[in-house]
Amino acid sequence: MTGTDSAHKHRLLVLHDYGMGGSWWWVHARSAREVLETFAWVEVVTDPEAVARFEDDELEEVDIDAPLMPPGLDSLRAERDPQRGHEGFGALAGRNVVYLRRPWDEDDEPVVYLMEIGPDGRRVRQVELAEDGTVLRSGPDDWPFNPPIVDLFDPALAGQEISQREFEDQWAGARQVGPTM
Repeated sequence: MTGTDSAHKHRLLVLHDYGMGGSWWWVHARSAREVLETFAWVEVVTDPEAVARFEDDELEEVDIDAPLMPPGLDSLRAERDPQRGHEGFGALAGRNVVYLRRPWDEDDEPVVYLMEIGPDGRRVRQVELAEDGTVLRSGPDDWPFNPPIVDLFDPALAGQEISQREFEDQWAGARQVGPTM
């Protein structure tokens, strides 16, 4: 580990969860928020059992002020760097719940997702609005994986926020997703 001002930094367990697995590091930083403001798509793990589980592992340790980061963490910092100066950066971070409207057109048929998002960027509930008028709802029991789906510091998300009422109205009228197996 290299860096300066280490007396005011804490050793924090940092995870980049990509669904089928994750990358882990020990990052020396002044606060958890500093980590989240510095690296896109990460979370600071505070669960005592998880921290204890990694205590003796030989995870890479880095100082948040180091000019070079290990592979993986370097690209997450590079993604975050240009976001910091934009209006809306971090506007949704630190909230217990956020509601978003996100278009998704990578499939054959465009879909809009209304999502209830927890403070870690993971979906809590979701409503799918299909172009043909189908409205489906789903929750964590319906998803095989639930990695963070949004980075709440991303300034683009501020323009996708909707009200709780809009989400709840659509949720109430939606049909439950059927079994996936």
